[in-house]
Amino acid sequence: MTNMKFTGTESYIATDDLKVAVNAAVTLERPLLVKGEPGTGKTELARQVAAALGMEMIEWHIKSTTKAQQGLYEYDAVSRLRDSQLGDPRVNDVKNYIRKGKLWEAFEADERRLLLIDEIDKADIEFPNDLLQELDRMEFHVYETGETIRARHRPVVIITSNNEKELPDAFLRRCFFHYIRFPDAETMRRIVEVHFPGIRQELLSAALERFYEIRETPGLKKKPSTSEVLDWLKLLLAEDLAPEDLKKEGTSLLPKLHGALLKNEQDVHLFERLAFMARAQNRGPR
Repeated sequence: MTNMKFTGTESYIATDDLKVAVNAAVTLERPLLVKGEPGTGKTELARQVAAALGMEMIEWHIKSTTKAQQGLYEYDAVSRLRDSQLGDPRVNDVKNYIRKGKLWEAFEADERRLLLIDEIDKADIEFPNDLLQELDRMEFHVYETGETIRARHRPVVIITSNNEKELPDAFLRRCFFHYIRFPDAETMRRIVEVHFPGIRQELLSAALERFYEIRETPGLKKKPSTSEVLDWLKLLLAEDLAPEDLKKEGTSLLPKLHGALLKNEQDVHLFERLAFMARAQNRGPR
């Protein structure tokens, strides 16, 4: 295996511990399991690692209905039965009814690929265990044809999870784990400057101060994420707002264009209740 090192990219700010995790997983030839809040750049990390290491990426986005077998292959018996009734000569070769999955695609590639298994925690609890052997041995058996598919080049595997459910211990033992912590203000400033080079520092400071105040508000159901603060800043720039426009005025606690940051009515109502309490406190007893 060639000596490849991930050092981040111009468009992705990677912390030192994240770089260490990526390179450790590549060296150990184990899947890198990345957890973190939604919107912290887990999927984007895989794209940036692929770009930095000069690999094409194969993306397998997991849904609640996804089965592990779909990552290997699917046999379309219904189509074969229908074709046999119509006298189609294709029925004589079962391979015509084998649909290759994302692992098969990664295994048979002529060059090493990066395989992203995105949001694995959305699937059934047995899903991770059903992939253990294939990810360990880098091979699987196709029962309908009797052939064994082996990886020509062991892919780099990155698996993301939003921590919606616990993953099995047997699966965790086979992964190198990294939790992407939410960026501190200084890291967030660097992330923003990558996306909005030349942004006015006064506006950025005021926006980040408001943003972190919102995130730290007790009782918030969904904390705004990195992707959401980037959306918010894009709107602030489009509206040409000044730093003064972001300051709390009187008892108004909702930020300008708050729909980019607060994504459910409970959190909007929370800030409205806080504003009501602040007004009542300012009035004082009569």
